[in-house]
Amino acid sequence: MSDPQSLIEKIKSLPPERVEEIEDFVDFLASRAHRRGLTRDAMRASESAFGKHWNNPDDDVYDNL
Repeated sequence: MSDPQSLIEKIKSLPPERVEEIEDFVDFLASRAHRRGLTRDAMRASESAFGKHWNNPDDDVYDNL
């Protein structure tokens, strides 16, 4: 893992328009991580609701796909 302080120093040495690009990219990464977290949470929440439909002997054949 990189040294965070080293990264900060590199960013400080860039022109302002490049720093804005980096900020936009960091915001994008944070947003993507947040959306993925929401998707995982929704999947977990739906497991119990669909569990009685998914876990039945008639559908056991699909467990092996």
